[in-house]
This record gives sequence, structure tokens and C-alpha cells, in this order.
Amino acid sequence: MSNMLIAQSGGPTAAINASLSGAIQEAIRSGEIDQVYGALNGVEGMLAGTIIDLRTQFSRQEDFSILECTPAMALGSCRFRLPEEDADPALYEKIDEIFRRYDIGYFFY
Repeated sequence: MSNMLIAQSGGPTAAINASLSGAIQEAIRSGEIDQVYGALNGVEGMLAGTIIDLRTQFSRQEDFSILECTPAMALGSCRFRLPEEDADPALYEKIDEIFRRYDIGYFFY
């Protein structure tokens, strides 16, 4: 089994937290994913190490119901655009190191 990391970015939409709720719930139900992590403020948060355990944040069905109708972005956002890999290979090495440290097999952005 491996873990999942999810992050949000860009502008909020009416469905973004409902999509987050569905992704977390399906990860938990799947039996293929152990830990479910969220990066606060998108890729910038992931790079800064602000990664939280979403299973503890959303442990009851009521938590998901509230999340699904909460406006804005529950995990926060950023407007960071990843450069081409050859323009900043060290950045991609850092992302790879984060994925390995957290045993990330699934990344949703």
C-alpha cells in the first residue's frame, strides 16, 4: 500500500471542496491507500512542508458533509506555476524526495 497526497490551487469553484471530500472518502474506502495527506496552499505548501493528515481532519461523515458545502478552498491555494523540469531540476528532485518521504503513490492536484 502507498499513500495519497492532495492539494488545491487556482481559484475556488463551487465543486472544489466536494471533489476533495469525494477523493478523501474514496481513498479511505479503496483499501489500496493507507494514509491520506493534504498539502496546505498547493505546491507551495507541499514544498514548505505544510502537509496534514486528512484522515484525522475528516474522520466523521458529518465532517465530509460540512466540507462539501464549505465555500472557498479547504486546503488553501497558491498561484505557483511549476517551471519546466530542465529549468529547475532541483525543484523536481525536492518534490520527488517529498513523495518518497511520505510514500506517495497517488497525487491529486
